[in-house]
Amino acid sequence: MMLALHFRPMPEGCRPMWRLYPITLAALLAVPTGAGAQLGTSPLPGLPNLPAGLPGQVQVPGERVDAGRVTGAVPRLVALRRLVEAHPDVIDVDPRGAPIVRGELLAIAPAPEVLDRVRAAGFTVAADAALAGLDLQIVTLKMPAGMAPGRALRILRRIDPDGVYDFNHLYTRAGDVAPEPPNDHAGPGAVARPTGAAAVKIGLLDGGVNSGHPALRGAAIRRWGCAGAKVPSEHGTAVASLLVGQAPGFSGVLPAGTLYAADVYCGQATGGNVLTLATALSWLAAEKVAVINVSLVGPANTTLKRVIRQLVTRQVLVVAAVGNDGPTAPPLYPAAYPGVVGVTGVDGRQRALIEAGRGPHVWFAAPGADMAAAAGADGYVAVRGTSFAAPVVAGLLALELTAAGPEAACSRLAAAATDLGRRGRDDVYGAGLVGERYRVLPAALAGLTVPAR
Repeated sequence: MMLALHFRPMPEGCRPMWRLYPITLAALLAVPTGAGAQLGTSPLPGLPNLPAGLPGQVQVPGERVDAGRVTGAVPRLVALRRLVEAHPDVIDVDPRGAPIVRGELLAIAPAPEVLDRVRAAGFTVAADAALAGLDLQIVTLKMPAGMAPGRALRILRRIDPDGVYDFNHLYTRAGDVAPEPPNDHAGPGAVARPTGAAAVKIGLLDGGVNSGHPALRGAAIRRWGCAGAKVPSEHGTAVASLLVGQAPGFSGVLPAGTLYAADVYCGQATGGNVLTLATALSWLAAEKVAVINVSLVGPANTTLKRVIRQLVTRQVLVVAAVGNDGPTAPPLYPAAYPGVVGVTGVDGRQRALIEAGRGPHVWFAAPGADMAAAAGADGYVAVRGTSFAAPVVAGLLALELTAAGPEAACSRLAAAATDLGRRGRDDVYGAGLVGERYRVLPAALAGLTVPAR
């Protein structure tokens, strides 16, 4: 689930368009949400406490909506806060409050003489990763003991003003898998028709995928991460099912395609960090995967920005959820980076999710609520969030790429989109709604639905 943003029209095709906004947990934690949502009172640097009494209504232009339905920004930020509090030995926060791997900084290809000066300043080289698929080298640096993260980063940038240095930020899911009551206004409930070609490759950065689920047993899935171990997650399984799933009454966009699934979490507290994302993206690039779905969100990060730029330069389409931090929240990344196809979600009435991000980085809208996806051992649940809209767009673009390049694929998909909201491209729906026929209503699978937790 999520909240939203505002932006200006996008040129035709998948051309870079963006605006860089600072993002802070402090600012986002101020967004109102469901009544009764609270945090503990223990102080934590960079992560302010939520007030005990939160309003029960959220005010959005033209709408007055029960805050209980808005389950994006605050729950996500509460989860981040709790993650930091539960793992202070390995997780810290940057000066803006965003979670980072404690004591680590990332550098892109620092020169040997620069590393000598860095070591002289008290830093140590913890790892040196050559990402062959991206022609990048990322060096992990350990901060001197007791040094504050902000000061450590300032020192590195002062030593090497032209270098690329940043924290090892953590990125989290952009939607929730949870039971919901059927929506009486959720459309006709037609089951999507299987489509897609076996030669189509689609990449996924997410949690682990349960390939034993009935909707995924017949899918071609290649895995990366966790040293070969399988660590399935509800979110990763749900998103994967919307890409390559197929079962009676249910179909993803590419049931005959091959899914290249990178588990960037592996059940670890520091999962979803920039270095892991970069390494996974390098694997996907080396495997010649031309479209990659990223249903994860986080702060701006210069290392991740460089990685994304390498992919865009190589004509790889990165499709990312714009996030659920609200219509007035700052952009989330990687969706807001140049060349990334940002995706928002709509409900069964074809209205933008109230929690979805808005802005010039929104390129397309797709079903993101009042829809079912695979979950648990063998069941289905209702899902909500831009996380689940992104794979629909990624799958459709992968199909278009079989006959066109990235820009042409985006242009063709935009031409087929249903214009919603203001006439023409806008900051709420982008070029318009695509993939509506892939919405499988929870009610259609009611007999197969199982609780997510």
